[in-house]
Amino acid sequence: MKNCKKYSKQFFAPSGVTMDWVKKESIEKPPIWCSVDLRDGNQALIIPMSLEEKLEFFKLLCKVGFKEIEIGFPAASETEYEFCRKLIEENLIPDDVTIQVLTQSREHIIAKTFEAIDGAKHAVVHLYNSTSVAQREQVFKKSKKEIIEIAKFGAELCNKYKAKAKGKITFEYSPESFTGTEPEFAAEICNEVISIWQPTPDNKVIINLPVTVSHSMPHVYANQVEYMCKNLKNRESLIISLHPHNDRGCAVADSEMGLLAGGDRIEGTLFGNGERTGNVDIITLALNMYSQGIDPQLDFSNLPEITEVYEKVTRMHVYERQPYSGQLVFAAFSGSHQDAIAKGMRYRQDRERVWDVPYLPIDPTDVGRVYEADVIRINSQSGKGGIGYILETQFNHILPPKMREAFGYHIKSISDHEHRELQPKEVYDIFVRDFVNIDTPVSVEKAVFSKIEEGRMAECEIKYGDKITMLTTQGNGRLDAVSNAIKQATGVDYQLENYTQHALEGKTTSEAASYVSISANGKTYYGTGIDSDIITSSIKALLSAVNIMLTK
Repeated sequence: MKNCKKYSKQFFAPSGVTMDWVKKESIEKPPIWCSVDLRDGNQALIIPMSLEEKLEFFKLLCKVGFKEIEIGFPAASETEYEFCRKLIEENLIPDDVTIQVLTQSREHIIAKTFEAIDGAKHAVVHLYNSTSVAQREQVFKKSKKEIIEIAKFGAELCNKYKAKAKGKITFEYSPESFTGTEPEFAAEICNEVISIWQPTPDNKVIINLPVTVSHSMPHVYANQVEYMCKNLKNRESLIISLHPHNDRGCAVADSEMGLLAGGDRIEGTLFGNGERTGNVDIITLALNMYSQGIDPQLDFSNLPEITEVYEKVTRMHVYERQPYSGQLVFAAFSGSHQDAIAKGMRYRQDRERVWDVPYLPIDPTDVGRVYEADVIRINSQSGKGGIGYILETQFNHILPPKMREAFGYHIKSISDHEHRELQPKEVYDIFVRDFVNIDTPVSVEKAVFSKIEEGRMAECEIKYGDKITMLTTQGNGRLDAVSNAIKQATGVDYQLENYTQHALEGKTTSEAASYVSISANGKTYYGTGIDSDIITSSIKALLSAVNIMLTK
């Protein structure tokens, strides 16, 4: 990459803008949304959607709540034309949904377009022609005046065919490659079209300002939008639409800043599908608003279902890190992240408060995701907080802090050795295998307790290897008395350190979980016992810890 000198800016920063939009802290209301998945998105697919696939996608878009949907370029192919006719003739368009169709400024294309939408109750006819310096000089080899004549010709033809059309027709005009067009010329050509269409506040015209190719930083696009809003005729009768592409990875920022600068409407796609690096992702835009307490008036409460349909009909894959939608965006592998999420979740319990869980910008359940499956992911980078959280929330085991840390290292070591992620059920299975009810090489076959002045007496039958020993021991409690019997039977000395227990909630039978830690030779060992009897569960926990110590 040694030849960057061949590049220079291909955009035109407008003069005279006041940048009033910078003073705004956030978007205060949702824009008019227009999905262009079935046209702009479809034309960018390796295998364009069939008529049946387009129909399935159209129904999904209606279900999400889009009121304006660009369904295609009906003069461009027979499939596009047939799809438009099928929607109209079979009455598949909801009364509150407006279809949009694209047309170039050519009479046979405009004629075919109006033929395609004949009988539609509501339709937007979207006229465009290219206006940038590069397009004028290299592709069309025409002057500014000639480019304006192309736009005027198409606008007048649209008026002519609209006069014969049934239903409500709204016009839209795009100076294609707007971001590479001089702002003064973009305003001039749009004003010529506006003069021909003569919009009113009750019959508005859409002026679309596409980022056909992204050339600049987002603030420059916002200034371009502000310039157009201040220099277009009859602004109160216009809807300013934005159509950002993502060449520089700035489509979301372009859209958000463009809305602050005066935009009223967004054209985009689900998951950002579109030519080259794609269109703006409407899901990201809408959920960005949602995360700020603004209802986007689109329903993304079941993102897994939306993703499934999208991937099926487009044959595209939603990237695992796609904002809000990706499989891993609510996952935390980092130990410190997992710990913070787990603590944040616990903090929210029984509290009515705004959403402020660390590392999670929105509640995953709001978009059809679940904490258990998505928030905590276990690999060699995970920490005790996340691993403990999985055991607690999915399997009802509340490990003591030190044991949680030890088990966390145990899981991390296994994941690191196997070079893979561990699923929650695998984590639980490892816990049971390596820490729960371990009864070899030593076990307590029988224990009978009696109360004495100093505490408790235990008559124990201890099996160690192949040898069974009958012992009577004392302790300050039942567990201590059994522990002393185990020490005598095995000849091993250790210190009984900590004991906790709780009921295993959520179980169909009443069971208790006990956790015991012992120390010997500067090392600590942990064991867990599960039984319907709390005393038995504590003895099983002690045996688990002792057996782990004996087999290390």
